[in-house]
Amino acid sequence: MEIYILIISFVVFLMLRVPIAYSIGLSALITLCFSIPSLATFTVVAQRMATGLDSFSLIAIPFFIFAGELMNKGGIAKRLIDFAKSLVGSFPGGLAYVNIVACMLFGAVSGSAVAAASAIGGVMGKRMKKEGYDEAYSAAVNITSSTTGLLIPPSNVLIVYSLASGGTSIAALFIAGYVPGFLIGFLLMLVAGIYAYKKKYPIGLKAKWYEIFKYFLRALPSLFLLVVVVGGIVAGIFTATEASAIAVLYALILSLIYKEITINELPEIILKSAGTTAIVMLLVAASMSMSWTMSYENLPQAVTELLMNVSDNKFVVLLVINLILLGVGIFMDITPAVLIFTPIFLPIVTALGIDPVHFGIIMILNLSIGLCTPPVGSVLFVGCSVANLSISKVVKPLMPLFLVMIFGLLLITYIPDITMLLPKWFGF
Repeated sequence: MEIYILIISFVVFLMLRVPIAYSIGLSALITLCFSIPSLATFTVVAQRMATGLDSFSLIAIPFFIFAGELMNKGGIAKRLIDFAKSLVGSFPGGLAYVNIVACMLFGAVSGSAVAAASAIGGVMGKRMKKEGYDEAYSAAVNITSSTTGLLIPPSNVLIVYSLASGGTSIAALFIAGYVPGFLIGFLLMLVAGIYAYKKKYPIGLKAKWYEIFKYFLRALPSLFLLVVVVGGIVAGIFTATEASAIAVLYALILSLIYKEITINELPEIILKSAGTTAIVMLLVAASMSMSWTMSYENLPQAVTELLMNVSDNKFVVLLVINLILLGVGIFMDITPAVLIFTPIFLPIVTALGIDPVHFGIIMILNLSIGLCTPPVGSVLFVGCSVANLSISKVVKPLMPLFLVMIFGLLLITYIPDITMLLPKWFGF
């Protein structure tokens, strides 16, 4: 009965438009009231929320958020766009390729899909409109390609998954995200190429090798952040948490050198980063209380038994889990979804012999697709807002890109080497 109370109360709070963090915490509180005395319930929920935040690895999240804000304001996006244009701008419909590559690069250095959609979309939308591209199509390309930054490290969501999974190596997750992230970008570029051929979009001038080199040198300081952060973690020079602090210092120095940010603007950037951090941390705290409630009520065991009754074939089980997560992603943001569903599904897949790193990438990609769908897709809303378009206009050109992302999800799900090749190569 308690499991039904948990699910029904959570859904009711969401339907009443109660903020997601409060919905999670209140549903956990109400459910426990039916199992243990009310005073003990309030004590347990408060303790679980506090201990859920008592993790050294979580310190990386506010630092990476701050670094992302600095990069968003610091002129890094324009340099990455110029470099991407020199590489792929000469292909048919080349500006769509530029958008995808720039979103991949910016998402990688900022670790934020929303930041990539805002920064790259704000610049590329105007350029693509000027060149005769359909505005809705341009927004759709920007929205879907922005999610690749959640797979390509450094990524805050991968850190959250590490916490929810009980300590999966952040370094292994970071390395594992590269190939899947680039694969999704490549698949999006295939769709963009077909679309450009049908619509006969213009072909840009082919950049000379010295122009490519010039734009590469301009973008190199920004790209070097990836080498510093991920390289330092893999080499064992510093932890992911220490790397996040280094990322902030590096991004700050770079932004000041570019003269895109002044010292007077820092308080506003810090305040915005603090606000975003507060939202994320409240979600983490509330989700940890719900995770404990689900464990206390034996929900993971019940779901495991149910799925095993459906099939003990790991391919079938993974398909069912993917379908569930795709449904979850439509109605729930990625951070609470990772925190709530990782403890439920991870024991099932590990029992079937699936590596937690592999499942983490599957889960993050799956829920990233949900960021592109209404009614709560944050990247969808940001992309439409930047393009000044309604969601209804973007849905049609979004569908082919959405479907190819699902195809990529299936490839990554059923071909483990796509994810695990690099971690194995580095000895994880």
